[in-house]
Amino acid sequence: MEENGTAVTSIDGQMTVQPVYITTENFSIKIPIKYHGSPTLEQINKGGCIDLYNMNEISLKEGEFGFIDLGVSMALPAGYDAIILPRSSTFKRYGILLTNSMGYIDNTYRGDDDVWMACVYATRDITIPVGTRCFQFRLIPTQPVINFEPVDSLRTQARGGFGTTGY
Repeated sequence: MEENGTAVTSIDGQMTVQPVYITTENFSIKIPIKYHGSPTLEQINKGGCIDLYNMNEISLKEGEFGFIDLGVSMALPAGYDAIILPRSSTFKRYGILLTNSMGYIDNTYRGDDDVWMACVYATRDITIPVGTRCFQFRLIPTQPVINFEPVDSLRTQARGGFGTTGY
């Protein structure tokens, strides 16, 4: 891997500078086709996510929730999971919200019948045709194994507040 910069970290008040490594390797992901006429998934240079297409037409009434079958199963690369997010135009065009804010697909969800779905809530009556791009996904590194160490104190001063601004 190539060093791409540095990160400053603080442990018990001690500032350290550590190299940051970003991998630029390419991946191939195996994807069974789930419906005839399924568009080919591809990563384009205009964004960091890959569009997903719904497999079936779905109609929902205002206030209903349902599952949109995204028509794909994937064997994600070792060491990676995926997050599913709505496209920026999804709410404006269709008035649906992804109920968990984002979907999370871990690396073990990789069988032929482990089809990716999006659970949505309709804010108005809608019909979304088959093959519509409503969602997108992005690979993220798998969470490393973390061992939690019980302590009596964190030995840091409380910042207070809520969120990043303290309000």
